[in-house]
Amino acid sequence: MVVAFGKASPLTVRSSVVYGGLGLFFTDLSGEWGNETLVREFIFLGFSSLAGLQRLLFVAFLPLYLFTLGTNAIIISTIVLDRALHTPMYFFLAVFSCSETCYTFVIVPKMLVDLLAQKKTISFVGCAIQMFTFLFLGCSHSFLLAAMGYDRYVAICNPLRYTELMGPRVCVGLVAAACACGLTIAQVVTSLVFHLPFSSSNQLHHYFCDISPVLKVASHHTRLSQLVIFMIGVCVLVVPLFLILVSYIRIISAILKIPSSTGRYKAFSTCASHLTVATVHYGCASFIYLRPKSSYSSSQDTLISVSYTIFTPLFNPIIYSLRNQEFKAAFRRVMGQTSYPLH
Repeated sequence: MVVAFGKASPLTVRSSVVYGGLGLFFTDLSGEWGNETLVREFIFLGFSSLAGLQRLLFVAFLPLYLFTLGTNAIIISTIVLDRALHTPMYFFLAVFSCSETCYTFVIVPKMLVDLLAQKKTISFVGCAIQMFTFLFLGCSHSFLLAAMGYDRYVAICNPLRYTELMGPRVCVGLVAAACACGLTIAQVVTSLVFHLPFSSSNQLHHYFCDISPVLKVASHHTRLSQLVIFMIGVCVLVVPLFLILVSYIRIISAILKIPSSTGRYKAFSTCASHLTVATVHYGCASFIYLRPKSSYSSSQDTLISVSYTIFTPLFNPIIYSLRNQEFKAAFRRVMGQTSYPLH
């Protein structure tokens, strides 16, 4: 939806994103109206080239999304109910599963509705809220994976001090720090993006409000804002990835010192799931956010985005839990306890 204005003084249209103590307040700040247009909503064109297949995509994506929700619910409930899994590794896994559920909930339900809708729109403020929440959860995800890498480093390199170094306060503190970093970064980036004037177009070549598609339809954006957003992307992706690499260099060094092949395999198997998930996460995110602007492609971004909003959350629970013998044993115990009263 676009609202036109008559001739007057120059237009300055901005949206400020203000974080309050109890929530988010998105306030439109309008200056003097000019001979331009004010964008009130955005139109998603992410799947416009597949117009004839959108109902088929809905039928394909819906069960995958429901399966993702179900498996994450199983992971969280099993970890909460089985005391044997009340360890730092499974605490981080429960938080990770909860974060991933919220992360997909921000994007996928709206995408599924739009696949069946004729008009695929989102309000200006709704777009800002979606971007903020997506960035908050996505950035927290990156730092949480770094915390999980540190947990594996301590477990393998300092096993005798593991309980001391990874106590409840430390674990909660690491999760809180990851969330605080995610919240701060989401606030800064969303403010930078939605302070720009939007008057030329309201068509986003994507299926949710990601940074690059929204910046592309802004009337103009300064090199400073681009540079700040790029540097924040580097901090969110490169810094946690560097910490994970350092952790795994030390982990591999410690594993190679284990004399028996069985011991080496057992030690590495506790890290393989985290390493796989981290590789997929940072690989997809780096391709999207650390590319030069000249190589931007909306069709490529849509394809990669589908992979990390639909398929990666689908496979992560399988990688972390269904291949984990300890978790499967705990799940059987929980199922036995819950079904026993029925008999």
